[in-house]
Amino acid sequence: MGEALQGHPGALLLLRSCCHARGAASGHAQCKMTLTTTTTSVAQAFFCLLLCIPWGSSCPPSCQCTERAGAKAVLCSSQHLQEIPKDIPRDVVLLKLDANSITRIPSNAFRHLSHLEEIDLSGNAIEKIDRAAFRGVAAGLRSLDLSGNRIRSIPKEALLALGAKLRLANNPWHCECALQEVLWEARLDPDSVRDITCHTAPRQEYVGKPLLQVLHAGANFCSVRQRSTDVAVLVTMFGWFAMLVIYVICYVRHNRERSCGHRENPPALSGARGRAETSSTAL
Repeated sequence: MGEALQGHPGALLLLRSCCHARGAASGHAQCKMTLTTTTTSVAQAFFCLLLCIPWGSSCPPSCQCTERAGAKAVLCSSQHLQEIPKDIPRDVVLLKLDANSITRIPSNAFRHLSHLEEIDLSGNAIEKIDRAAFRGVAAGLRSLDLSGNRIRSIPKEALLALGAKLRLANNPWHCECALQEVLWEARLDPDSVRDITCHTAPRQEYVGKPLLQVLHAGANFCSVRQRSTDVAVLVTMFGWFAMLVIYVICYVRHNRERSCGHRENPPALSGARGRAETSSTAL
């Protein structure tokens, strides 16, 4: 075995550098053994490699994992991904998933990534975002880019819990109360706010205009929803009141019919009694 490695000094040098570098960087294994051409066996070499591989920090296929200023970054840009990778390292800080074909952000998609600070999902085909899509990363997330997707509406609960700077521009938004509340309450990137445009709206005059401009002109989508709710409540109350009135009318009419019947019955009974008395007298 030793002779096999003696003929490959480059392999021995690679093993030495691998073990020392991996052991110093990750702390997963300390390769203190001295590899010599006379005593090292192939089994020992492979054992060293197994110890030095950091199994807990694998990188997703088609992605590149690097470190920037001591922080781990996972770069998956333009890789034709249709969903968010499942095997993202837990210690990632920057995650770039831009320019892919992702259509949905499901609940708890990033829950296991507690160190995550930046997510770039721009330039995808995202149409649906679940309410709990960013659960678990709300506290530490600083930047979330959702621009250039196909988002028409979004649950406000998914964004209002975030302290991150949001980019929502260049989506086919339906201007409604939830989007208005996100605009007023969430932390939006100032440079991208003007590009949040009403693709559809309750009134045709708002279509094609920036949401900020529409709101500054006096529109209030939440008041429209409130008026609709008030009208629904009034209609329901009127329905119950009408049913009550109909019930009272039927009840009164039924009582009148019963009272009329009682008034007609006594003469009939007295006539019957008179005929009975006459027949008994005759006998």
